[in-house]
Amino acid sequence: MKIKHEINAIFTIAARDFTKLIRDRARIFATFMFPIIFIGVLGGSLQANLGKQVGYNFLTFVFIGVLGQTLFQSTASGIISLVKDRETDFSQEMFVSPISRYSIVIGKLLGESLVALTQTVGIILFAIIARVPITFLDLAKLIPFTLVVCMLGGAFGLIVLSNLSNQTAANQLFPFLIFPQFFLSGVFSPIKELPPILFVLSRITPMTYGVDLLRGVYYWGKPEYAKIVILNPFVNLIIIGVVFAVFSSIGTLLFIKNERNK
Repeated sequence: MKIKHEINAIFTIAARDFTKLIRDRARIFATFMFPIIFIGVLGGSLQANLGKQVGYNFLTFVFIGVLGQTLFQSTASGIISLVKDRETDFSQEMFVSPISRYSIVIGKLLGESLVALTQTVGIILFAIIARVPITFLDLAKLIPFTLVVCMLGGAFGLIVLSNLSNQTAANQLFPFLIFPQFFLSGVFSPIKELPPILFVLSRITPMTYGVDLLRGVYYWGKPEYAKIVILNPFVNLIIIGVVFAVFSSIGTLLFIKNERNK
């Protein structure tokens, strides 16, 4: 009965996060607006000015980068929203209910991964409208790996969450940690060749491996592979697995310890 109770709690927390997305019109609107800005405007501009010189389509390049960035960022920010959940609304009761803190973390990770995957529908729809040269077969290849990127983002969010004490700290710190990753991970531009300092920063940026994984899967067997992909997808999967294990285990332990000390 105890296990069944915890499983029910996990799915209830996950379903609540998905329901919150459906009711949040501003978040849904942003889901469609960001692809227009990043893929349509930025990707289109880069393709028009640099596409012929680099030898591959920049719209596709940026599309896959934005897909990885959205999966990572959405899951990470959703996990960090547990800081807010501690302080406000119905979820305050969740922290005093007789369920394991592990169940809260797992339910939140599952729910925010589902939210992130739902948000990518807007990106794919816009890519179709903008005629990004990508086939449904290419998208089908990426689907199994989108969840991997969500898990990576969730683990990153968890390790950040475990070191935050309140919502103000979260609002101040998270943008500082996430926005530089847009550029260091190569969402909008290639990062195979970088100055030494940027090279090191890029390689210690978690988002880099999620974005590179999706690009590695997409460009596998294509002529552009060697120009774009940093690491073999199998190597990326190993690195992501190690990062997820370390971040999620340490983050969960610290989160539970902090909750017990409240």
